[in-house]
Amino acid sequence: MHEGSYARKATARQSGGALAFAALLAGNLALAFGPWFVRLTDVGPVATGFWRIALATPLLLLLAALTGGRPLRSARGLGWVLVGSGVLFAGDLASWHVGIHHTKLANATLFGNAATFVFPLYGFLVARAWPTRMQGLTLALAAVGAALLMGRSYQLDPQNFIGDLLCLLAGILYAGYFILMARARATMAPLPALGLSSAAAVVPLLVAAIALGERVLPGDWTPLVALALLSQVIGQGLMIYALGRLPPLVIGLALLTQPVVAAIVGWLAYDERLGAADLVGAVLVAIALVLVRIAPERRLAAAS
Repeated sequence: MHEGSYARKATARQSGGALAFAALLAGNLALAFGPWFVRLTDVGPVATGFWRIALATPLLLLLAALTGGRPLRSARGLGWVLVGSGVLFAGDLASWHVGIHHTKLANATLFGNAATFVFPLYGFLVARAWPTRMQGLTLALAAVGAALLMGRSYQLDPQNFIGDLLCLLAGILYAGYFILMARARATMAPLPALGLSSAAAVVPLLVAAIALGERVLPGDWTPLVALALLSQVIGQGLMIYALGRLPPLVIGLALLTQPVVAAIVGWLAYDERLGAADLVGAVLVAIALVLVRIAPERRLAAAS
């Protein structure tokens, strides 16, 4: 009977992990279209980030309330965590959206997801454990794949350097955002956590856009609404859901699916052509994701 109970729990963990992993990939797919929508807007880059958050936040809070999330009650004791995550996310969007206009879509998405490596390292530090051989292999494959994805386009246009630096700063801020949101997700449901964190990012983004003298009021709302719904509500919502159910290494490596998709979007929309190195990089990223996904299942099967 004890063995049967263990088997049922193991099956539940596997099915829950599979659902979270599917949500993680779907969220990254949705987020990968973000840079394209940013380029299509007719307001400033920081103002674009403001509208992404301002349009999405009421919907996120409404969905949280309708699903019984009770955002304010569930946030007790986590005020500084949610405010801090919102401020970090505002800095991430501001620097990333400016950088998007100064580099290629694949580069912007790749550097903007520097959390790929920072967040897993944080996970290892918290666990006070070095990566296993399998984890080290997946990180190495992901690093090589990431280098191949950005290497070709950077060589063709060194002027991408400024945009790459801004996107790299965004990626570091994004990792900090993940760290704080992981703490919030330990006790909060995904929608209340994301809704309140997003609310904290609205004012900093608006102030920054005005201070930079950007155009704030749009003439065309279509790309802004699409950005808010696809990137913030769907993409970020699925990411935060997965954040509470999967380890940092899996979350981090899955972020590399975004530059792969963004490279394809850049090729189709802006003729930012892909080469053999880009394709090899994409394959290495895919292999790393498969390895990091099947390794825990193998250990679980061996234990049973």
